[in-house]
Amino acid sequence: MPIYGSTSSIEPVSPGIVVKKPHQLGEEYFDRRFANNFSVERQILKRLGQHPRIVRYLGLQGDGILLGEASHGNLQTYLDEHHASTSLDQRLLWCRQLAEALDYIHSRGVLHSDLRPGNILVHETTPGARDLLLADFGGSVCEELGLDGLSLPDGPFYSPVFNWQSSVLLDLFGMGSIFYTIHTGRWPYKLTPGRFDKVDDRLEWEDKVVYPNFQQDKFPDDVRDLPAGDVILACWKREFATAKDVLAALDKYLEVRGKKYAEPIAVMEEKRGGDELNDNVVGVEDRGDHYVGRLISLI
Repeated sequence: MPIYGSTSSIEPVSPGIVVKKPHQLGEEYFDRRFANNFSVERQILKRLGQHPRIVRYLGLQGDGILLGEASHGNLQTYLDEHHASTSLDQRLLWCRQLAEALDYIHSRGVLHSDLRPGNILVHETTPGARDLLLADFGGSVCEELGLDGLSLPDGPFYSPVFNWQSSVLLDLFGMGSIFYTIHTGRWPYKLTPGRFDKVDDRLEWEDKVVYPNFQQDKFPDDVRDLPAGDVILACWKREFATAKDVLAALDKYLEVRGKKYAEPIAVMEEKRGGDELNDNVVGVEDRGDHYVGRLISLI
């Protein structure tokens, strides 16, 4: 049965493999936008190649891209259902794995630009494991390839201080908010777990609560009480220059706790295929049209 997202649908095609296809609504603005997102994602995934913290890209099938299926869905849904039973060690491991993923994509010249729990997958890579895979690169930016998905994160994973511009620091800011969500089960400044039932309620909350606080560099009071809360706060305050700096800070915290989660990561050579797709989708409106993006980019 297909799963419908904001810009695409995902449908199983064989055990462990899904096909992702862009929506076609018959409306020029949205169809061009979705086509651009699809083209960007395909090229970004080819550039990233195979990596243990990135969703597996398996090539093209018709008008879709083939991806490895995540055994436990996305992180947002997983937290909504299992946060209370998720151990501290697992939560800290997730934080480190996400930082590893960002460090890798940034080293390849890629900005994710739409970090949120719904764009991160939970997968059983080994029996009993729950590992994170970074996914959904349709909104990403790669200057070297001339790619821009023209997206920004929503709500508590974005701050107005970034002035509608994608950057390494924006990715790190969003990562801080995801760390907060991993530990609390809810978004920063949201009093209850889970998503909003109505889009209008969420937009009002963002505009009246989240953005005014973030604009003034005001953050939830409980952050310092969280595991590695100082790391989260430093992500929000733009005190880290790179994801590698975040990794170092997390490892320092884990060392104090007597834990070590770092393992060697073997990166396979990226596959450079001859698949055919029109990568030159032009005329997509700029990132400043963020309100429309928020409406179609439901968390």
